[in-house]
Amino acid sequence: MNFKRSMLIILLVLLVDQISKIYIKTHFQLGEATEVFSWFKILFIENEGAAWGAKLSDVLPISDRTGKLVLTVFRLFAIVGIGYWLYDIIKKNATSTLVFAVSLIFAGALGNIIDSLFYGTIFNESYNQVATLFSDEPYGSLFYGKVVDMLYFPLIDSNWPKWVPFVGGNNFRFFEPVFNVADTAISTGVGVLLVFNKKAFGNSTD
Repeated sequence: MNFKRSMLIILLVLLVDQISKIYIKTHFQLGEATEVFSWFKILFIENEGAAWGAKLSDVLPISDRTGKLVLTVFRLFAIVGIGYWLYDIIKKNATSTLVFAVSLIFAGALGNIIDSLFYGTIFNESYNQVATLFSDEPYGSLFYGKVVDMLYFPLIDSNWPKWVPFVGGNNFRFFEPVFNVADTAISTGVGVLLVFNKKAFGNSTD
């Protein structure tokens, strides 16, 4: 796969990711949901931390604000590293499978970094209101934006049988996490590398 095709994949992922996020921010209040199917909902949440909402301040003796800054800076270094990896494998004529997977990972990581870097400066709060793009009263500052998530797939929403120890009678929901298009791109890229490992890292036949 050549550079132009890789850039096209990245551009398409970024466009879909950012258009969907901006639409959700400017049409939904935080926590608002709409049901598409019984097993698929659009649910607007904001993620201030890493994957699944984890925060550095949960495991380190630092403030939430410091943890957010460290995480955003780490993401910047990571995207530079992934970008160099992508450039290197294209230059070395690696397999299309590898270039495709890394392109997805790069695009997804970049999509979420855009939120972290800029959303705090261009949107106001979404609590009890629909946010405004390019607001005069932004909710944060550069490096302190929140990642927008909205894809929710509660494929199973039931209760544990009462005879199950400890959790009997409690609610059981699968799949619980809420994510976005960028997360999907990253997960798909990683999945391709895991499932098609030999093909991805084999000799290029292009």
